Amino acid sequence: MNTVSLTVNGKQVSANVQPRTHLADFVRETQNLTGTHLGCEHGVCGACTILVDGVPTRSCITFAVACQQADVTTIEGLDNDEIATELRAAFAQEHALQCGYCTPGMLVSARDVVLRMQAPSEHDIRVAMSGNLCRCTGYVGIIRAVQRVVEARRSRGIAAIPNGNRTRLGPSGSGHSAPVAAGSAPRAVAAPGTAKKVSAPSASSARMDPDWKPQTTFNQSFTVAHPVDVVWDFFGNIAGVASCLPGASLAGEPIDGHVEGQMKVKVGPISAEFQGVADITRDDAKRTGTIMGSGKDKRSNSATRGLVGYAVKQGDNPNETRVDVSIGFTLTGALAQFSRSGLVQDVAGRLIAMFVRNLEAKLSGNTEAIQGEAPGLDAASLVFDVLKARLKRLFGRLFGSR
Repeated sequence: MNTVSLTVNGKQVSANVQPRTHLADFVRETQNLTGTHLGCEHGVCGACTILVDGVPTRSCITFAVACQQADVTTIEGLDNDEIATELRAAFAQEHALQCGYCTPGMLVSARDVVLRMQAPSEHDIRVAMSGNLCRCTGYVGIIRAVQRVVEARRSRGIAAIPNGNRTRLGPSGSGHSAPVAAGSAPRAVAAPGTAKKVSAPSASSARMDPDWKPQTTFNQSFTVAHPVDVVWDFFGNIAGVASCLPGASLAGEPIDGHVEGQMKVKVGPISAEFQGVADITRDDAKRTGTIMGSGKDKRSNSATRGLVGYAVKQGDNPNETRVDVSIGFTLTGALAQFSRSGLVQDVAGRLIAMFVRNLEAKLSGNTEAIQGEAPGLDAASLVFDVLKARLKRLFGRLFGSR
């Protein structure tokens, strides 16, 4: 893992990523800036176009580490940009968008045309915009929208800026690389032509970025038939809690709220064993806690980061405890398709139900009733159960009594 530091939409950000992580994945998965769309992922369609140091860049074929310390602007960063604002209005007036998938990249490229070209002809605009593909509009509306903005700005006396103030040659972001000084800590990127070794942080030293935002967040609640004090004390036993979660185990004793461990997951033919770390905090006065963690599976090259918050409260009945849980996570790699499914919340609900059954068994001293420790979590089986339940409800509504 390499630490990449960028200025994204005017904000300094850093994240630990694989060296092969593309800039598009960096802004989407670590910054939750999903306005940057991925289309061909070969640098052909232009849907992923963003600005790097003011230059339109195919972010799906640009490595994030190659842009160390660069100034990156995504479509979200152009909300208050004067040219982008005029282009959005012109796109609507000229019917230059339909499904909208190509539109973020199209606007970034169109903005560059308006900025650089003083009086482009229709042919000039078509050539300049030829790197952005659209399957809906036939391009006529797009060309007219760009022409409308160029003509309006020139009529107001706003001249083009030759080369868009570009001062560098070479790949986008490359002007920020620098050699690593002898004896200094290794950086994520070395100067072109050098072969400096970059050390990835160890699992024990990894920490979550406090500004990180999960890609998916949802809330769940469950009730346990045991007193609040008993449940809260048990949640302080990290090893005990891990033993209730199917497939989870610890690599050692927790130290100052920091723990290392693993979780086994099986999704269809893919078996993964996430090795990771977590930082755990608890507030005894409020009976709340948080778990911030990250993990990676080398076999599938999948990685995950998560934030779990929980609150232990008195239930509706005596000797009953309610636990409210907030779960946020981001999953990348081969298993990321699972996280994009609309079934993920139902699957999480079933996983929590398994956790509650195991928790009840632990608190009752019935360790033989604990489920799921040996085989790990079979997500595909959970998805199948969810689909079966949904189909059953659907047919019940269609053919049941009215």
